[in-house]
Amino acid sequence: MIRTLNEIECKSILEDNYIGNLAYIYRCRPFVVPITYFYDKKNNVIIGYSAEGQKIRAMRKNASVSLNVSEIDSVNSWMSVLAQGDFYELKGSEAKSQLHIFSLGVKDLIIKNEHRELDFISDFSSKIYNDDLPVIFIIKIEELTGKLRIHKELQ
Repeated sequence: MIRTLNEIECKSILEDNYIGNLAYIYRCRPFVVPITYFYDKKNNVIIGYSAEGQKIRAMRKNASVSLNVSEIDSVNSWMSVLAQGDFYELKGSEAKSQLHIFSLGVKDLIIKNEHRELDFISDFSSKIYNDDLPVIFIIKIEELTGKLRIHKELQ
């Protein structure tokens, strides 16, 4: 059986994960790349960061993006959410504040989901400590859709 997820279920999947696939347009072609993200449920935004590069240049030119997050147990047991929205680059104290929320949130998810301790953000990301400062961004969610598949025998 395949069914549509409601908004609460979609947000729950975003909230329980920290790896998703970001889709953006670059030179009139779609690209999809995995990213580490944090879903800020209070503000209904996705927080992310990246080094300067193709992805950031592309999102600066065309702010319409989407993030897909999936939980897949098997071909007959999966959930998938698509968050569509707009990219906003952050600067200064706002960027630092969002990066702090991001790092604490992802750290808590890793501890909860993977049952391992982390001391620093560098334990799950090297980009933060490179010579170049990362670009901090949010995706303001405009539309959230999701699907679920459960095999009848698994119900």
